[in-house]
Amino acid sequence: MTSPATPHVWKFFRTGGIDQVSLETAADLLNLHQLDQKLWVALSCPVKGTEIDEKTLALIDTDGDGRIRAPELLAAVKWAAALLKDPADLLKGSDQLPLAAINEIAPGGKVLISSARQILRSLGKGKDAALTTADAANTAAIFAASVLNGSGIIPPEATEDPATQTLIKDIIACLGGTTSRSGATGITAAQIDTFFADLAAYTAWVEQSGTKDIAVLGDATAAACSAIRAVRPKVEDYFARCRLAAFDARAIAALNRSETEYLDIAAKDLKLSAEEVAAFPLARIESSQLLPLFEGVNPAWAAALANFHRTAVTPIFGAGKVTLSAANWAELTAKFAAYETWLGGKAGSAVEKLGLPRAKEILAGNGRAALAELVAKDKALEPEFKAISDVERLARYHRDLRALLHNYVNFADFFSRDRLAVFQAGSLYLDSRATELCVRVDNPAAHAGLAAMSKAYIAYVECKRPGGEVMQVAACFTQGDSDFLFVGRHGIFYDRKGRDWDATITRLVDNPISVRQAFWSPYKKFVRFIEEQVAKRAAAADSASTARLETAASSTVDTAAAGKPAAAPPKPKFEVGTVAALGVGIGAIGTLLGGFVAGFMGLGMWMPLGILGIMLAISGPSMLIAWLKLRQRNLGPILDANGWAINGRVMINMPLGAALTEQARLPKNSTRTLDDPYEGKANPWRIWILLGLLVVIAIGYIRFDHNRQGRYFWQDAPPPAAPAAETGG
Repeated sequence: MTSPATPHVWKFFRTGGIDQVSLETAADLLNLHQLDQKLWVALSCPVKGTEIDEKTLALIDTDGDGRIRAPELLAAVKWAAALLKDPADLLKGSDQLPLAAINEIAPGGKVLISSARQILRSLGKGKDAALTTADAANTAAIFAASVLNGSGIIPPEATEDPATQTLIKDIIACLGGTTSRSGATGITAAQIDTFFADLAAYTAWVEQSGTKDIAVLGDATAAACSAIRAVRPKVEDYFARCRLAAFDARAIAALNRSETEYLDIAAKDLKLSAEEVAAFPLARIESSQLLPLFEGVNPAWAAALANFHRTAVTPIFGAGKVTLSAANWAELTAKFAAYETWLGGKAGSAVEKLGLPRAKEILAGNGRAALAELVAKDKALEPEFKAISDVERLARYHRDLRALLHNYVNFADFFSRDRLAVFQAGSLYLDSRATELCVRVDNPAAHAGLAAMSKAYIAYVECKRPGGEVMQVAACFTQGDSDFLFVGRHGIFYDRKGRDWDATITRLVDNPISVRQAFWSPYKKFVRFIEEQVAKRAAAADSASTARLETAASSTVDTAAAGKPAAAPPKPKFEVGTVAALGVGIGAIGTLLGGFVAGFMGLGMWMPLGILGIMLAISGPSMLIAWLKLRQRNLGPILDANGWAINGRVMINMPLGAALTEQARLPKNSTRTLDDPYEGKANPWRIWILLGLLVVIAIGYIRFDHNRQGRYFWQDAPPPAAPAAETGG
């Protein structure tokens, strides 16, 4: 690397109308941060939509915004160059990363080499001296080869001890598992801590319930409390209604539901459980405030009340207690209040499914120590396995940075004829041409707005494959003409992988393609105009003729039906003025043409230049406009519309345009038979008429030249007249 006092000497090459920096040596890469970014061709590019692996670009895109900017590219070059013995290896673009090329004296270099060897061993390639990007990216196979791989996840297979394996499975059953890099399901250190904390809390909570103040019925307390909870809303509703009835007897009818509600359910097929009356009170509302538990109860709640009597009322009041007062209900719920409070404070519910005996067994054993040992072993492997991701990163940079640099700092790949640029999606074959300047787009309508500023002729093409895959492509035609390019025309698109797509033009951005097209454009437009006018006149004449025939036929039919002879058509009127006007017009036209022919014939040997002048007068403006636009063809707006930030003016001149779009040509050394059996036969009368016109023109010119010079062109000019002799006076 050059010292700060000695600036790096850069080499530039000029292509596409701009000066571009050459990237050839390690010094070029190490000093890239010193190169003025105004001299870079691009300043940012999208992560998606290029032919570089998106995973590589995502690694360079450190802020994750979907765009790679110059500082991020410089950081990637700096990181990769520091880990290689020869940074110039990054300019080779090789998919093979030799282990010997890694700089082991760089920070983290030894760990990186160790991880690279671990990758090769995991893949059964321990004897290989180099690894590929695919090898480094095959994390599933790499981590599957080692149960402990520094991921912080301990699967059951990490130990051979059956008790520890069972403990890990218990933790997974209670808290859920975490997927390791290898795809195995295991537990983390945080889950281990949570599990044992829940175990301790759960056992303490369960043991607390053993006191008489909480478990008033011993093991039967839970069933009794559950039965009370099941009927509590309806019991409290019943006593509230009874208190209201005791307050005012007039409310009893309303509190017991109306007769019409019973009529509604009586019309239905009732079941024994009577779900239709579940919302009705537990029993008939009376001012006595006694709740029957068996007789006269709501059939929808009969089973729940019977269970309530058996599990809660009988142990407290005895089996003979078949009615409850409000005071009895309050006394009963008060006895189970402590147990319900205890239930509300349940702790460690996640491990409850294991049961108290298993929970105590785990807490009393040495399982936690065994798990801690496995976590420590996995932690020790973390640096080596963590470096595996750095190995993949270095392998990707070793393969892809060359392509990115030569399509970002300069556009060497785009102007090279032996490789395509990363933004070129493939080749479109259509209208006897193949164009290579094809860019993927997401929204053709939005892309066309800015891309039109490129002054290039762009065809937006929808590409489809049989499996239903669809892709939009903007294809630039830079050679030939646009006469047969129109929306709906079909072609074939070949992507960079060689796959073929059915292509259909969906949108066009019209700009000149070539000066040759512009030369013939006025004549084609004139012929097209004449054809349209002739077609319109013929259609109008046909319509008029048809109308006259229909009128005449209708008149004949009407006359025949009336029994009268058909009237003769009126004779056309003869107007002398019209004939005179026509004569004057024809004479004027003849005089004009005669003057034109006379002037043209007067050019003599310069007649060919006259023809050329006429053609230039017609085609010149169109050619000039096309030439000016073709000089402005610029790749920048096309890429800018796709998310790039193009810094330089990448011009598409005539030679480059001819290289980007190839026209159909017969192969070299091929033979050609010009005998076409279906070629239109020439009419001999047309040839004779053309020859006759040429003879008439030649004779006219000879006569014109004779009248002008007083001789024919093959006769010698007469000698100049002798001066008259002077006479003496």
